[in-house]
Amino acid sequence: MNIAIIGTGYVGLVSGTCFADTGANVTCVDVDANKIELLKKGEIPIYEPGLDELVLKNVQAGRLKFSTSLPDVLNDQQIVFSAVGTPPDEDGSADLKYVLQVARTIGQNLNKYMVVVTKSTVPVGTAKKIRAVIQKELDDRGVNVKFDVASNPEFLKEGNAIKDFMSPDRVVVGVESDRAKDILTKLYKPFLLNNFRVIFMDIPSAEMTKYAANSMLATRISFMNDIANLCEKVGADVNMVRAGIGSDTRIGRKFLYAGCGYGGSCFPKDVKALIRTADNAGYSMQVLKAVEQVNEQQKSILFKKLFKFIHGGSLEGKTIALWGLSFKPETDDMRESTALVMLSLLLKANCNIRVYDPVAMPECQRRMKLATQMHPLLVKSLSRLTYCSDMYDACLNADAMLLITEWKEFRLPSWEVIAKTMNHKLVIDGRNIFDRKELMDFGFEYHCIGK
Repeated sequence: MNIAIIGTGYVGLVSGTCFADTGANVTCVDVDANKIELLKKGEIPIYEPGLDELVLKNVQAGRLKFSTSLPDVLNDQQIVFSAVGTPPDEDGSADLKYVLQVARTIGQNLNKYMVVVTKSTVPVGTAKKIRAVIQKELDDRGVNVKFDVASNPEFLKEGNAIKDFMSPDRVVVGVESDRAKDILTKLYKPFLLNNFRVIFMDIPSAEMTKYAANSMLATRISFMNDIANLCEKVGADVNMVRAGIGSDTRIGRKFLYAGCGYGGSCFPKDVKALIRTADNAGYSMQVLKAVEQVNEQQKSILFKKLFKFIHGGSLEGKTIALWGLSFKPETDDMRESTALVMLSLLLKANCNIRVYDPVAMPECQRRMKLATQMHPLLVKSLSRLTYCSDMYDACLNADAMLLITEWKEFRLPSWEVIAKTMNHKLVIDGRNIFDRKELMDFGFEYHCIGK
């Protein structure tokens, strides 16, 4: 089966590579010529464990190719997936300009039947817009070519995307015809053979399913953070509460961890977009608006704790160590990360900052460089930001250490070594991964979330 994936970002590249690994002939298309050239050389523009080896394997097998021209490859395909970005617009709604541009290009060049599948996260009703745009271009050309549109939202977790794609707990496919269903059933046959669930439904329901899933997970996180903040005030332990409610089969144990806020490319964007979709439909998503508000507040909770517990009662001139920059482990993605909020607050407080992250420091440097181009006055402030060689280097002469991202290598540090290098032994744990008694035995003052 021949398929094309338009967009070689996180979703597009992972999806295309994994489809190729199941035996499909895949062409990944992107307008970024530099990115395509790098991919042809085997250089991967994103960090995802195992992806570089899988790309190389399928390129060498001839099943995975890369191109900058959709018109050149379009009519060799049976299925075209649109996996371009849908960034939040100024009002929080999903910006569909890239999705609709892809539809226009398809309509301008389509010469035979195919299924056009949206892989990007898009609001309910987007498939109708895509169909209308393609049909208009066909009408303008005066040609009569049949096509179907479909929705196949992704549910990949960054850092675990390949396993999620190859061993999904479900595949959601929205279709409008039996012909499209038959073609997509064939594509997903390798998954059906392994008894994975492929759930076919109407297109609006498929579009809504993605937003509903991410919004539910975001709700659980914000709910537990709200509970954690209350636990601190009334003397309860959020970890005990989590164990108690997580054992209820109606609730379950996943996504009940308190912390310093969620980030990434999905949850913040999708919550905003669903709120805006509801507003446009004349309905207020009151729960999700609270979820968003709680999360924004939670991203600054470590700064508030630092200000409360810092030695001397003032942050100016203090040296603060940050462990972790990415929004979660096993990725270099810093979109909407708590670290970005913390960096901004600490720089405004005239702190010296020493940061370490196993993979995200180049991304942080890139973001800071862009920030100085937009705001030249930041250059002087960023001189107080130091990128360190490891977690111990970050703690050198620090007045406090803040854990933001729970990378595995942070879980069993040598507190004996760290105690000798810090000016003041203050640790604020934003992910509740350390043992209070162990740190206190080494003379640390320890604070976390929800205790």
